[in-house]
Amino acid sequence: MLVVQHLRDLNVDPSTHPRRQPHVSAASGLARVQGKFYIVADDEHHLGIVGEDRCVPVRLLRAFDSDLPASKAERKASKPDLEALLALPAMQGYPTGALLALGSGSRPNRHVGLLAALDTCGDVSPLIRHLDLRPLYGPLSTPFEKLNIEGAFVSSGALCLLQRASKSDPRNACISFDWDGAAQWLTGAAPAPTIKAIQCYALGDIDGVPLGFTDGAALPGGAWVFSAVAEDSDDSYADGACKGAVLGFVDAHGRLCSIQPIEGSPKVEGIAVQTDGDMLTVTMVTDADDPVRASQLLSVRLAWSDAFRCRGDRQ
Repeated sequence: MLVVQHLRDLNVDPSTHPRRQPHVSAASGLARVQGKFYIVADDEHHLGIVGEDRCVPVRLLRAFDSDLPASKAERKASKPDLEALLALPAMQGYPTGALLALGSGSRPNRHVGLLAALDTCGDVSPLIRHLDLRPLYGPLSTPFEKLNIEGAFVSSGALCLLQRASKSDPRNACISFDWDGAAQWLTGAAPAPTIKAIQCYALGDIDGVPLGFTDGAALPGGAWVFSAVAEDSDDSYADGACKGAVLGFVDAHGRLCSIQPIEGSPKVEGIAVQTDGDMLTVTMVTDADDPVRASQLLSVRLAWSDAFRCRGDRQ
């Protein structure tokens, strides 16, 4: 059982929140850039920015011009459902990298993404480009009738997207695209890349509810870490009770090495990872599916050898 450290609640200044909430309540993606954490919430039109001072409220940066409806049901129907957030390496037009957010693709209005430049200090540009993800997501409707992209990362020359399982489709998959082709598409220099590979993963279940990917992050040498939860829901749209949460570790050969339960079963939706010698620190954000409850920033620390039990090394 992985022991969780609570770092902070994702509190905001209510005067800066479009619905005057005192917190972010549905954090769904996390990226760490030079000591800052960037957050997307699946029912917000803002990016959240968290510095090292835990007493300072989360700063909100508007990403879409309009505001979402106040009603939970109406907001759910119209939200862009940003579920994945990652820091990209340098590419044409973005010499110091960029921040990329991706919608889940689970509804037509959720085929949207965001791209913003990062500067040398890791600060994000307020000039955010909106992306039409239909050229990238369209071909995925053949292998996955109910698309639900929940995580993304760049590793070993590939852009990897994580398709989440549900009770109606218990397949978890890592879908990879050539990174150079993806980078050219993101900057408008080429058509969307074609699918390079799809690898499915059997994660098991908790109390009969399948574990489904909720995010992923690259590790050195081509390995990667993912979060997954067992959400008692029949499809990619409806919410359900969280029966448990895990972190899993995949080696550079694509082999699932370990799945480790997280203490307290928080509904982890986004992760970022740091390496320090033989130790890994995984930072996580949660989504309680309840607007009156604040999302949390959590952390777990473990040894590389414990994470990669099937090999015990970094190959």
